[in-house]
Amino acid sequence: MTRTDAKVRQAVLLPALVLLGVVSTAVGSLGAPLLPTIVTDLHVSLATSQWALTISLVAGAVAAPLLGRLGDGRRRRETILCALAVVASGCVLSALPLGFEWLLVGRALQGVGLGLVPLAITAARDGLPKRKQASGIALIGVTTAAGLGIGYPVAGLITAYGGLSAAFWFGAALTVVTIAVAAWALPPNPDRQPRRLDAVGLALLGVAIVALLLACSQGPQWGWTSPALASAVVVTVIATCAWIWWELRHSTPLVDVRLLRHPSVLAADVMVVLVGAGIYPLLSLVVRYTRTPTNVGYGYGYSAALAGVMLVPYSVGSFLASRLAVRAMRRFSLEALTAASSAVLIASMVLFLTTRAHLVLLLMSMGLAGFGIGVVFAVNPAQIHRGVPPHETGSANSFYQVLRYVGYSVGSALSATLLATHTPDSADIPTENGYAAAAWTGIIALAVAVAAALLLNLNTKKRKGVDAEHGTSRPTPDGELLTPALAPLR
Repeated sequence: MTRTDAKVRQAVLLPALVLLGVVSTAVGSLGAPLLPTIVTDLHVSLATSQWALTISLVAGAVAAPLLGRLGDGRRRRETILCALAVVASGCVLSALPLGFEWLLVGRALQGVGLGLVPLAITAARDGLPKRKQASGIALIGVTTAAGLGIGYPVAGLITAYGGLSAAFWFGAALTVVTIAVAAWALPPNPDRQPRRLDAVGLALLGVAIVALLLACSQGPQWGWTSPALASAVVVTVIATCAWIWWELRHSTPLVDVRLLRHPSVLAADVMVVLVGAGIYPLLSLVVRYTRTPTNVGYGYGYSAALAGVMLVPYSVGSFLASRLAVRAMRRFSLEALTAASSAVLIASMVLFLTTRAHLVLLLMSMGLAGFGIGVVFAVNPAQIHRGVPPHETGSANSFYQVLRYVGYSVGSALSATLLATHTPDSADIPTENGYAAAAWTGIIALAVAVAAALLLNLNTKKRKGVDAEHGTSRPTPDGELLTPALAPLR
Protein backbone atom coordinates (compact mmCIF):
# COMPACT_ATOMS: atom_id res chain seq x y z
CA MET A 1 0.00 0.00 0.00
CA THR A 2 1.40 3.41 -0.96
CA ARG A 3 1.64 6.25 1.53
CA THR A 4 -1.11 8.11 -0.35
CA ASP A 5 -3.45 5.11 -0.16
CA ALA A 6 -2.76 4.79 3.57
CA LYS A 7 -3.64 8.45 4.15
CA VAL A 8 -6.84 8.14 2.13
CA ARG A 9 -7.92 5.05 4.04
CA GLN A 10 -7.24 6.72 7.37
CA ALA A 11 -9.26 9.74 6.24
CA VAL A 12 -12.29 7.61 5.36
CA LEU A 13 -11.96 5.28 8.36
CA LEU A 14 -14.22 7.34 10.62
CA PRO A 15 -17.03 7.76 8.04
CA ALA A 16 -16.79 4.02 7.34
CA LEU A 17 -17.09 3.16 11.04
CA VAL A 18 -20.01 5.56 11.47
CA LEU A 19 -21.71 3.92 8.49
CA LEU A 20 -21.06 0.53 10.08
CA GLY A 21 -22.69 1.60 13.34
CA VAL A 22 -25.69 3.30 11.75
CA VAL A 23 -26.43 0.50 9.28
CA SER A 24 -26.07 -2.33 11.80
CA THR A 25 -28.36 -0.58 14.29
CA ALA A 26 -30.89 0.53 11.67
CA VAL A 27 -31.15 -2.99 10.20
CA GLY A 28 -31.45 -4.49 13.67
CA SER A 29 -34.34 -2.13 14.44
CA LEU A 30 -36.25 -2.84 11.22
CA GLY A 31 -38.81 -4.99 13.01
CA ALA A 32 -40.45 -2.25 15.10
CA PRO A 33 -42.12 -0.21 12.31
CA LEU A 34 -42.95 -3.38 10.37
CA LEU A 35 -45.05 -5.13 13.04
CA PRO A 36 -48.46 -4.06 11.67
CA THR A 37 -47.44 -5.23 8.19
CA ILE A 38 -46.14 -8.54 9.57
CA VAL A 39 -49.48 -9.09 11.32
CA THR A 40 -51.41 -8.44 8.10
CA ASP A 41 -49.18 -10.13 5.53
CA LEU A 42 -48.12 -13.19 7.51
CA HIS A 43 -51.41 -13.71 9.38
CA VAL A 44 -50.05 -13.79 12.93
CA SER A 45 -51.29 -12.12 16.09
CA LEU A 46 -49.78 -8.90 17.38
CA ALA A 47 -48.35 -10.76 20.39
CA THR A 48 -46.70 -13.32 18.08
CA SER A 49 -45.32 -10.61 15.81
CA GLN A 50 -43.46 -9.12 18.80
CA TRP A 51 -40.99 -11.98 18.45
CA ALA A 52 -39.64 -10.21 15.35
CA LEU A 53 -38.31 -7.62 17.81
CA THR A 54 -37.44 -9.90 20.71
CA ILE A 55 -35.39 -12.41 18.74
CA SER A 56 -33.11 -9.78 17.19
CA LEU A 57 -32.55 -8.14 20.57
CA VAL A 58 -31.68 -11.49 22.15
CA ALA A 59 -29.35 -12.42 19.27
CA GLY A 60 -27.59 -9.07 19.48
CA ALA A 61 -27.12 -9.30 23.24
CA VAL A 62 -25.70 -12.82 22.98
CA ALA A 63 -23.46 -12.00 20.01
CA ALA A 64 -22.04 -8.79 21.49
CA PRO A 65 -19.70 -10.42 24.08
CA LEU A 66 -18.45 -12.94 21.52
CA LEU A 67 -17.80 -10.28 18.88
CA GLY A 68 -16.16 -8.04 21.47
CA ARG A 69 -13.72 -10.70 22.59
CA LEU A 70 -12.91 -11.73 19.00
CA GLY A 71 -12.49 -8.06 18.08
CA ASP A 72 -9.89 -7.63 20.85
CA GLY A 73 -7.79 -10.36 19.26
CA ARG A 74 -5.92 -10.79 15.99
CA ARG A 75 -8.94 -11.22 13.71
CA ARG A 76 -10.88 -7.98 14.10
CA ARG A 77 -11.31 -7.34 10.37
CA GLU A 78 -12.54 -10.85 9.71
CA THR A 79 -14.91 -10.67 12.69
CA ILE A 80 -16.51 -7.42 11.48
CA LEU A 81 -16.83 -8.56 7.86
CA CYS A 82 -18.23 -11.98 8.79
CA ALA A 83 -20.78 -10.40 11.15
CA LEU A 84 -21.89 -8.03 8.38
CA ALA A 85 -22.25 -11.00 6.03
CA VAL A 86 -24.47 -12.71 8.60
CA VAL A 87 -26.63 -9.57 8.79
CA ALA A 88 -26.95 -9.44 4.99
CA SER A 89 -27.96 -13.10 4.82
CA GLY A 90 -30.56 -12.45 7.51
CA CYS A 91 -32.06 -9.62 5.47
CA VAL A 92 -32.28 -11.85 2.39
CA LEU A 93 -33.88 -14.65 4.40
CA SER A 94 -36.49 -12.28 5.84
CA ALA A 95 -37.24 -10.81 2.41
CA LEU A 96 -38.03 -14.19 0.84
CA PRO A 97 -41.67 -15.39 1.04
CA LEU A 98 -40.89 -18.38 3.28
CA GLY A 99 -43.28 -17.69 6.15
CA PHE A 100 -43.10 -16.22 9.63
CA GLU A 101 -40.75 -18.87 11.06
CA TRP A 102 -38.04 -18.14 8.49
CA LEU A 103 -38.56 -14.41 8.96
CA LEU A 104 -37.71 -14.95 12.64
CA VAL A 105 -34.53 -16.79 11.68
CA GLY A 106 -33.61 -13.88 9.45
CA ARG A 107 -34.35 -11.38 12.19
CA ALA A 108 -32.09 -13.31 14.56
CA LEU A 109 -29.26 -13.13 12.03
CA GLN A 110 -29.87 -9.39 11.60
CA GLY A 111 -29.62 -8.99 15.37
CA VAL A 112 -25.98 -10.10 15.26
CA GLY A 113 -25.21 -6.67 13.80
CA LEU A 114 -26.29 -5.01 17.05
CA GLY A 115 -23.00 -6.19 18.53
CA LEU A 116 -20.84 -4.43 15.93
CA VAL A 117 -20.76 -0.94 17.43
CA PRO A 118 -18.23 -1.91 20.17
CA LEU A 119 -15.93 -3.30 17.47
CA ALA A 120 -16.22 -0.05 15.53
CA ILE A 121 -15.22 1.85 18.67
CA THR A 122 -12.25 -0.48 19.19
CA ALA A 123 -11.15 -0.02 15.56
CA ALA A 124 -11.37 3.76 16.02
CA ARG A 125 -9.25 3.62 19.14
CA ASP A 126 -6.52 1.72 17.29
CA GLY A 127 -6.82 3.27 13.82
CA LEU A 128 -7.56 6.98 14.28
CA PRO A 129 -4.90 9.58 15.07
CA LYS A 130 -4.89 10.47 18.76
CA ARG A 131 -6.16 13.99 18.08
CA LYS A 132 -9.29 12.53 16.43
CA GLN A 133 -9.98 9.64 18.78
CA ALA A 134 -12.17 11.48 21.25
CA SER A 135 -14.47 13.05 18.65
CA GLY A 136 -14.51 9.91 16.50
CA ILE A 137 -15.40 7.54 19.31
CA ALA A 138 -18.05 9.95 20.60
CA LEU A 139 -19.62 10.05 17.13
CA ILE A 140 -19.59 6.25 16.81
CA GLY A 141 -21.05 5.95 20.30
CA VAL A 142 -24.24 7.75 19.27
CA THR A 143 -24.81 5.68 16.13
CA THR A 144 -26.96 3.29 18.15
CA ALA A 145 -29.32 6.16 18.92
CA ALA A 146 -29.13 7.69 15.45
CA GLY A 147 -29.63 4.32 13.78
CA LEU A 148 -32.93 3.85 15.58
CA GLY A 149 -34.13 7.28 14.51
CA ILE A 150 -33.10 6.61 10.91
CA GLY A 151 -34.27 2.99 10.67
CA TYR A 152 -37.84 3.65 11.78
CA PRO A 153 -38.83 6.27 9.17
CA VAL A 154 -36.89 4.62 6.33
CA ALA A 155 -38.47 1.24 7.00
CA GLY A 156 -41.90 2.82 7.28
CA LEU A 157 -41.57 4.68 3.98
CA ILE A 158 -40.24 1.67 2.06
CA THR A 159 -42.90 -0.64 3.48
CA ALA A 160 -45.66 1.83 2.66
CA TYR A 161 -44.74 1.88 -1.03
CA GLY A 162 -42.91 -1.41 -1.60
CA GLY A 163 -44.24 -3.86 0.94
CA LEU A 164 -42.62 -5.93 3.67
CA SER A 165 -39.99 -7.66 1.54
CA ALA A 166 -38.79 -4.37 0.05
CA ALA A 167 -37.66 -3.13 3.46
CA PHE A 168 -35.52 -6.23 3.99
CA TRP A 169 -34.12 -6.15 0.44
CA PHE A 170 -33.12 -2.54 1.09
CA GLY A 171 -31.42 -3.62 4.33
CA ALA A 172 -29.54 -6.36 2.46
CA ALA A 173 -28.32 -3.94 -0.23
CA LEU A 174 -27.23 -1.37 2.34
CA THR A 175 -25.35 -4.03 4.33
CA VAL A 176 -23.54 -5.26 1.22
CA VAL A 177 -22.39 -1.70 0.51
CA THR A 178 -21.18 -1.45 4.11
CA ILE A 179 -19.21 -4.68 3.71
CA ALA A 180 -17.43 -3.27 0.66
CA VAL A 181 -16.62 0.02 2.42
CA ALA A 182 -15.45 -1.74 5.60
CA ALA A 183 -13.27 -4.22 3.69
CA TRP A 184 -11.44 -1.31 2.07
CA ALA A 185 -11.23 1.12 5.00
CA LEU A 186 -10.69 -1.03 8.11
CA PRO A 187 -7.16 -0.87 9.53
CA PRO A 188 -4.96 -3.98 9.70
CA ASN A 189 -5.55 -6.45 12.51
CA PRO A 190 -3.71 -5.65 15.76
CA ASP A 191 -0.57 -7.66 16.44
CA ARG A 192 -1.59 -9.40 19.64
CA GLN A 193 -1.08 -12.80 21.13
CA PRO A 194 -3.93 -15.23 20.40
CA ARG A 195 -6.26 -15.94 23.31
CA ARG A 196 -8.40 -18.97 23.87
CA LEU A 197 -12.11 -18.19 23.71
CA ASP A 198 -13.90 -18.59 27.02
CA ALA A 199 -16.66 -20.89 25.77
CA VAL A 200 -18.03 -21.66 29.24
CA GLY A 201 -18.24 -17.97 30.11
CA LEU A 202 -19.96 -17.26 26.81
CA ALA A 203 -22.51 -20.03 27.42
CA LEU A 204 -23.30 -18.90 30.98
CA LEU A 205 -23.64 -15.25 30.00
CA GLY A 206 -25.75 -16.24 27.00
CA VAL A 207 -28.16 -18.20 29.20
CA ALA A 208 -28.43 -15.28 31.64
CA ILE A 209 -29.04 -12.76 28.84
CA VAL A 210 -31.63 -14.88 27.04
CA ALA A 211 -33.55 -15.61 30.25
CA LEU A 212 -33.54 -11.95 31.34
CA LEU A 213 -34.55 -10.52 27.97
CA LEU A 214 -37.30 -13.11 27.57
CA ALA A 215 -38.61 -12.23 31.03
CA CYS A 216 -38.67 -8.53 30.15
CA SER A 217 -40.06 -8.81 26.62
CA GLN A 218 -42.59 -11.57 27.25
CA GLY A 219 -43.61 -10.52 30.76
CA PRO A 220 -46.67 -8.58 29.55
CA GLN A 221 -47.90 -11.64 27.61
CA TRP A 222 -46.97 -14.28 30.18
CA GLY A 223 -48.20 -12.28 33.18
CA TRP A 224 -45.92 -10.92 35.87
CA THR A 225 -46.91 -13.63 38.35
CA SER A 226 -46.77 -16.55 35.90
CA PRO A 227 -44.58 -19.63 36.51
CA ALA A 228 -42.82 -19.02 33.18
CA LEU A 229 -41.70 -15.55 34.26
CA ALA A 230 -40.61 -16.78 37.70
CA SER A 231 -38.58 -19.55 36.07
CA ALA A 232 -36.88 -17.07 33.73
CA VAL A 233 -35.92 -14.83 36.66
CA VAL A 234 -34.51 -17.79 38.63
CA VAL A 235 -32.46 -18.93 35.62
CA THR A 236 -31.16 -15.38 35.17
CA VAL A 237 -29.98 -15.11 38.78
CA ILE A 238 -28.35 -18.55 38.86
CA ALA A 239 -26.63 -18.16 35.47
CA THR A 240 -25.37 -14.67 36.35
CA CYS A 241 -23.88 -15.80 39.66
CA ALA A 242 -22.27 -18.80 37.96
CA TRP A 243 -20.87 -16.58 35.22
CA ILE A 244 -19.30 -14.11 37.67
CA TRP A 245 -17.78 -16.99 39.67
CA TRP A 246 -16.33 -18.53 36.51
CA GLU A 247 -14.97 -15.27 35.08
CA LEU A 248 -13.16 -14.42 38.32
CA ARG A 249 -11.31 -17.73 38.19
CA HIS A 250 -10.63 -18.06 34.46
CA SER A 251 -7.21 -17.08 33.12
CA THR A 252 -8.61 -15.58 29.89
CA PRO A 253 -12.19 -14.55 30.77
CA LEU A 254 -14.78 -13.46 28.23
CA VAL A 255 -15.21 -10.24 30.25
CA ASP A 256 -12.69 -9.21 32.87
CA VAL A 257 -15.23 -8.42 35.59
CA ARG A 258 -12.51 -6.99 37.82
CA LEU A 259 -12.30 -4.00 35.48
CA LEU A 260 -15.96 -3.27 36.21
CA ARG A 261 -14.90 -2.13 39.68
CA HIS A 262 -13.18 0.93 38.20
CA PRO A 263 -15.42 3.90 39.13
CA SER A 264 -15.51 5.23 35.57
CA VAL A 265 -16.43 1.86 34.04
CA LEU A 266 -19.01 1.26 36.75
CA ALA A 267 -20.53 4.67 36.12
CA ALA A 268 -20.95 3.96 32.39
CA ASP A 269 -22.52 0.55 33.01
CA VAL A 270 -24.94 1.80 35.67
CA MET A 271 -25.99 4.81 33.64
CA VAL A 272 -26.68 2.92 30.42
CA VAL A 273 -29.16 0.62 32.19
CA LEU A 274 -31.03 3.46 33.89
CA VAL A 275 -31.01 5.81 30.90
CA GLY A 276 -31.97 3.01 28.51
CA ALA A 277 -34.90 2.00 30.70
CA GLY A 278 -35.99 5.61 31.07
CA ILE A 279 -35.84 6.97 27.51
CA TYR A 280 -35.95 4.05 25.05
CA PRO A 281 -39.73 3.48 25.47
CA LEU A 282 -40.32 7.06 24.29
CA LEU A 283 -39.59 6.03 20.70
CA SER A 284 -42.33 3.42 20.56
CA LEU A 285 -44.68 5.60 22.62
CA VAL A 286 -44.39 8.48 20.14
CA VAL A 287 -44.87 6.23 17.11
CA ARG A 288 -47.86 4.49 18.68
CA TYR A 289 -49.40 7.75 19.91
CA THR A 290 -49.15 9.50 16.55
CA ARG A 291 -50.61 6.48 14.74
CA THR A 292 -53.68 6.40 17.01
CA PRO A 293 -56.84 7.43 15.11
CA THR A 294 -58.14 10.84 16.13
CA ASN A 295 -61.67 9.52 16.68
CA VAL A 296 -60.62 7.92 20.00
CA GLY A 297 -60.05 11.35 21.52
CA TYR A 298 -56.29 11.69 21.09
CA GLY A 299 -53.56 10.88 18.58
CA TYR A 300 -52.84 12.12 15.06
CA GLY A 301 -53.97 9.26 12.85
CA TYR A 302 -50.64 9.21 10.98
CA SER A 303 -49.53 6.42 8.66
CA ALA A 304 -46.60 4.21 9.64
CA ALA A 305 -44.29 6.17 7.34
CA LEU A 306 -45.30 9.57 8.71
CA ALA A 307 -45.16 8.34 12.31
CA GLY A 308 -41.61 7.13 11.66
CA VAL A 309 -40.61 10.60 10.48
CA MET A 310 -41.41 11.81 13.99
CA LEU A 311 -38.14 10.19 15.08
CA VAL A 312 -35.94 12.20 12.72
CA PRO A 313 -35.37 14.94 15.36
CA TYR A 314 -34.11 12.16 17.66
CA SER A 315 -31.35 11.27 15.18
CA VAL A 316 -30.50 14.90 14.45
CA GLY A 317 -30.27 15.69 18.16
CA SER A 318 -28.01 12.72 18.87
CA PHE A 319 -25.57 13.60 16.08
CA LEU A 320 -25.46 17.22 17.24
CA ALA A 321 -24.74 16.04 20.78
CA SER A 322 -21.76 13.98 19.65
CA ARG A 323 -20.07 17.11 18.31
CA LEU A 324 -20.70 19.20 21.41
CA ALA A 325 -19.93 16.42 23.90
CA VAL A 326 -16.25 16.27 22.94
CA ARG A 327 -15.78 19.95 23.78
CA ALA A 328 -17.71 19.57 27.01
CA MET A 329 -15.56 16.60 28.07
CA ARG A 330 -12.53 18.88 28.13
CA ARG A 331 -14.16 21.17 30.71
CA PHE A 332 -16.42 19.00 32.85
CA SER A 333 -16.19 15.61 34.49
CA LEU A 334 -17.73 12.76 32.52
CA GLU A 335 -20.08 11.82 35.36
CA ALA A 336 -21.30 15.42 35.65
CA LEU A 337 -22.06 15.43 31.92
CA THR A 338 -24.14 12.26 32.20
CA ALA A 339 -26.05 13.75 35.13
CA ALA A 340 -26.80 16.91 33.14
CA SER A 341 -27.80 14.83 30.11
CA SER A 342 -30.19 12.78 32.22
CA ALA A 343 -31.80 16.04 33.34
CA VAL A 344 -32.27 16.95 29.65
CA LEU A 345 -33.89 13.55 29.11
CA ILE A 346 -36.25 14.22 32.02
CA ALA A 347 -37.23 17.48 30.33
CA SER A 348 -38.02 15.60 27.12
CA MET A 349 -40.23 13.13 28.99
CA VAL A 350 -41.99 15.95 30.82
CA LEU A 351 -42.70 17.60 27.45
CA PHE A 352 -44.20 14.36 26.16
CA LEU A 353 -46.20 13.97 29.37
CA THR A 354 -47.70 17.47 29.29
CA THR A 355 -47.74 18.67 25.66
CA ARG A 356 -47.92 15.60 23.39
CA ALA A 357 -51.14 16.89 21.82
CA HIS A 358 -49.14 19.74 20.20
CA LEU A 359 -47.08 18.59 17.22
CA VAL A 360 -44.27 21.16 17.45
CA LEU A 361 -43.71 20.46 21.15
CA LEU A 362 -43.83 16.73 20.52
CA LEU A 363 -41.10 17.11 17.90
CA MET A 364 -39.16 19.24 20.37
CA SER A 365 -39.38 16.50 22.96
CA MET A 366 -37.87 14.04 20.46
CA GLY A 367 -35.05 16.46 19.66
CA LEU A 368 -34.27 16.88 23.36
CA ALA A 369 -34.36 13.12 23.86
CA GLY A 370 -31.92 12.62 20.99
CA PHE A 371 -29.58 15.30 22.32
CA GLY A 372 -29.61 13.93 25.86
CA ILE A 373 -29.09 10.31 24.83
CA GLY A 374 -26.44 11.42 22.34
CA VAL A 375 -24.34 13.01 25.09
CA VAL A 376 -24.70 9.95 27.32
CA PHE A 377 -23.72 7.54 24.53
CA ALA A 378 -20.81 9.80 23.54
CA VAL A 379 -19.48 10.08 27.10
CA ASN A 380 -19.89 6.43 28.15
CA PRO A 381 -17.17 5.03 25.81
CA ALA A 382 -14.75 7.63 27.15
CA GLN A 383 -15.58 6.52 30.68
CA ILE A 384 -14.91 2.90 29.75
CA HIS A 385 -11.62 3.68 27.99
CA ARG A 386 -10.45 5.61 31.03
CA GLY A 387 -10.60 2.42 33.07
CA VAL A 388 -9.58 -0.43 30.73
CA PRO A 389 -6.39 -1.29 28.79
CA PRO A 390 -6.50 -1.32 24.98
CA HIS A 391 -6.68 -5.10 24.65
CA GLU A 392 -9.90 -5.14 26.74
CA THR A 393 -11.67 -2.31 24.90
CA GLY A 394 -13.88 -4.49 22.71
CA SER A 395 -14.88 -6.80 25.53
CA ALA A 396 -15.70 -3.96 27.95
CA ASN A 397 -17.70 -2.06 25.32
CA SER A 398 -19.56 -5.22 24.34
CA PHE A 399 -20.59 -5.89 27.93
CA TYR A 400 -21.74 -2.28 28.10
CA GLN A 401 -23.78 -2.96 24.95
CA VAL A 402 -25.43 -5.94 26.65
CA LEU A 403 -26.40 -3.75 29.60
CA ARG A 404 -27.86 -1.22 27.17
CA TYR A 405 -30.17 -3.92 25.77
CA VAL A 406 -31.13 -4.89 29.31
CA GLY A 407 -32.16 -1.29 30.00
CA TYR A 408 -34.06 -1.13 26.73
CA SER A 409 -35.90 -4.35 27.52
CA VAL A 410 -36.82 -3.36 31.05
CA GLY A 411 -38.15 0.02 29.91
CA SER A 412 -40.09 -1.50 27.02
CA ALA A 413 -41.61 -4.15 29.23
CA LEU A 414 -42.78 -1.61 31.81
CA SER A 415 -44.27 0.74 29.21
CA ALA A 416 -46.00 -2.14 27.38
CA THR A 417 -47.48 -3.37 30.66
CA LEU A 418 -48.76 0.08 31.59
CA LEU A 419 -50.38 0.55 28.16
CA ALA A 420 -51.98 -2.89 28.42
CA THR A 421 -53.24 -2.10 31.92
CA HIS A 422 -54.96 1.03 30.58
CA THR A 423 -56.55 -0.75 27.62
CA PRO A 424 -60.25 -1.55 28.16
CA ASP A 425 -61.27 -5.18 27.75
CA SER A 426 -63.44 -4.41 24.75
CA ALA A 427 -60.82 -2.26 22.95
CA ASP A 428 -57.45 -2.57 21.24
CA ILE A 429 -56.30 0.98 21.93
CA PRO A 430 -55.16 2.15 25.39
CA THR A 431 -56.59 5.21 27.03
CA GLU A 432 -54.45 8.33 27.09
CA ASN A 433 -53.75 7.73 30.79
CA GLY A 434 -51.60 4.76 29.75
CA TYR A 435 -49.17 7.09 27.98
CA ALA A 436 -49.06 9.34 31.03
CA ALA A 437 -48.26 6.37 33.29
CA ALA A 438 -45.52 5.19 30.94
CA ALA A 439 -44.04 8.71 30.84
CA TRP A 440 -43.99 8.90 34.64
CA THR A 441 -42.15 5.57 34.79
CA GLY A 442 -39.49 6.93 32.45
CA ILE A 443 -39.17 10.13 34.49
CA ILE A 444 -38.63 8.12 37.68
CA ALA A 445 -35.94 5.96 36.05
CA LEU A 446 -34.16 9.05 34.72
CA ALA A 447 -34.36 10.77 38.12
CA VAL A 448 -32.62 7.73 39.60
CA ALA A 449 -30.03 8.06 36.81
CA VAL A 450 -29.33 11.69 37.80
CA ALA A 451 -28.89 10.70 41.45
CA ALA A 452 -26.64 7.78 40.51
CA ALA A 453 -24.48 9.97 38.26
CA LEU A 454 -24.02 12.56 41.00
CA LEU A 455 -23.07 9.89 43.56
CA LEU A 456 -20.65 8.25 41.15
CA ASN A 457 -19.16 11.66 40.39
CA LEU A 458 -18.48 12.19 44.09
CA ASN A 459 -16.94 8.73 44.34
CA THR A 460 -14.67 9.41 41.35
CA LYS A 461 -13.52 12.75 42.80
CA LYS A 462 -12.85 11.10 46.16
CA ARG A 463 -10.76 8.40 44.51
CA LYS A 464 -8.82 10.98 42.50
CA GLY A 465 -8.09 12.88 45.70
CA VAL A 466 -6.86 9.78 47.53
CA ASP A 467 -4.64 8.69 44.64
CA ALA A 468 -3.29 12.23 44.18
CA GLU A 469 -2.48 12.46 47.90
CA HIS A 470 -0.54 9.20 47.81
CA GLY A 471 0.84 9.71 44.30
CA THR A 472 -0.31 6.26 43.24
CA SER A 473 -1.04 4.76 39.86
CA ARG A 474 -2.85 1.51 39.30
CA PRO A 475 -1.47 -1.13 36.95
CA THR A 476 -3.80 -2.82 34.50
CA PRO A 477 -3.56 -6.55 33.81
CA ASP A 478 -1.12 -5.95 30.91
CA GLY A 479 1.14 -3.73 32.98
CA GLU A 480 -0.08 -0.40 31.63
CA LEU A 481 -0.42 2.30 34.26
CA LEU A 482 -3.75 4.00 34.69
CA THR A 483 -4.27 7.03 36.90
CA PRO A 484 -7.58 8.59 37.86
CA ALA A 485 -6.39 11.86 36.35
CA LEU A 486 -6.09 10.35 32.90
CA ALA A 487 -7.88 12.07 30.06
CA PRO A 488 -11.04 10.29 28.87
CA LEU A 489 -9.07 8.79 25.95
CA ARG A 490 -5.40 8.01 26.15
